[in-house]
Amino acid sequence: MTTASGRTIAYNEDSKSAGQRGPLLLEDYVLHEKLAHFNRERIAERVVHAKGSGAFGTFTITNDITHLSRARLFSNVGKQTPVLVRFSTVGGEKGSADTERDPRGFAIKFYTEDGNWDLVGNNTPVFFIKDPKKFPDFIHTQKRDPQTNLKSPTMMWDYWSLNPESLHQVLFLMSDRGIPDGYRFMNGYGSHTFSLINQNDERVWVKFHIKSMQGIRTLSSERATELRGLDPDYAQRDLIEAIDGGNYPQWRLHIQTMTEDQASRMEMNPFDLTKVWPHAQFPLVEVGILELNRNPENYFAEIEQAAFAPAHVVDGIGYSPDKMLQGRLLSYPDAHRYRLGTNYEQIPVNRPQCPVHNHQRDGLARVDGNGGSAPNYWPNSHKTLAEDHRMPEPPMALGGLAAWYDRNGEHDQDHYSQPRQFWLAILDDEARTRLVETIATSMRGIEGPYRSTIVERQLAEFAKVDSMLSDRVRHELGL
Repeated sequence: MTTASGRTIAYNEDSKSAGQRGPLLLEDYVLHEKLAHFNRERIAERVVHAKGSGAFGTFTITNDITHLSRARLFSNVGKQTPVLVRFSTVGGEKGSADTERDPRGFAIKFYTEDGNWDLVGNNTPVFFIKDPKKFPDFIHTQKRDPQTNLKSPTMMWDYWSLNPESLHQVLFLMSDRGIPDGYRFMNGYGSHTFSLINQNDERVWVKFHIKSMQGIRTLSSERATELRGLDPDYAQRDLIEAIDGGNYPQWRLHIQTMTEDQASRMEMNPFDLTKVWPHAQFPLVEVGILELNRNPENYFAEIEQAAFAPAHVVDGIGYSPDKMLQGRLLSYPDAHRYRLGTNYEQIPVNRPQCPVHNHQRDGLARVDGNGGSAPNYWPNSHKTLAEDHRMPEPPMALGGLAAWYDRNGEHDQDHYSQPRQFWLAILDDEARTRLVETIATSMRGIEGPYRSTIVERQLAEFAKVDSMLSDRVRHELGL
């Protein structure tokens, strides 16, 4: 047994003292190191997605899409790429229960030969908002009231009733799929629109869907409440035990693609995160199978320190004008630098499995050779590194006047058609009944002087989806 510097520890349970009864001596460095490290064992938890589970596995290509993307992980059928997947709840703290009614994070890190590709999504194809400037305010409503430090249905419904674009995701959240039965029985979605670029520098827009091969299973509100007390780590335990028992969970990765010409002619904004692409018009195409087959050896090292960012793409995969994606490109790496340090990508679980060459130097927790004797500036006469001009993406056509468009109330204001389809066409009668009951149960928690205002405003939004939805919620509330 040694200290961090390698000094042998003779006594790990007894402090050095002046006599049997003490006091202690300041020179007992082993005591100081042990307590100082203990005080610093907890890194800051994630602002969102704090409670999570993860596992390692492989992604195997089952269908040729090389005509769409030149990314080498897609290069041939049968090709395997190692992956790490982290599942999470969104709004709860690190010690919260796995069975809360909450979206679930579904983040995949592909360790490709060209660097890491992070597909960072949720178990829902849409989200509550479509502009990143709204994100801090929205998340504040999902956290704790600053005065009471309690979760507040009043804050949630006040915000949702004032943001009609949230309707689609709110109905999804309040439906049966709002509480998955663990992580193995839910789908994942990249949610955002990304792009694929082929060898001819041709771009198509793409959405990623990860479909559970175990099927979809959900928990009733009653069973979820019971599990919060009996087994708050229910989903993590289920994942660990399944993999340890050789029951490896699998998902099929599919894509939807849309040409730039199709996107320009769509009345709906294809880059709006609150909307889905119609499957009849843009059918799913299978790409490969994701399998999880190894649990982490150490949760902190491999899961808690895992850092995912949609900015991490590889050649052949690119971004899109999706406003929420554009915001996340900056905010996710910034969150990791705050939580884990500026060199977070040197942590083994985040380190690419390909060589990394740049002029970044120094910073906290620099654990590699720090560039050795190579220069830390560009351009230079050493010519040890060079730009690779084969890699640029094709130019993206942009247009329009710079403005705060949704602020003007003139663009993309159809927040009701797709929620209406979800209510009328996706849910059956029993599912609609459970949805109404869940909404009413949550809305009964609205308190304060603005209670009636918030309730009536939300009911008016439901009426724009379908009058029956609003009437049934009103009846369930006893109004």
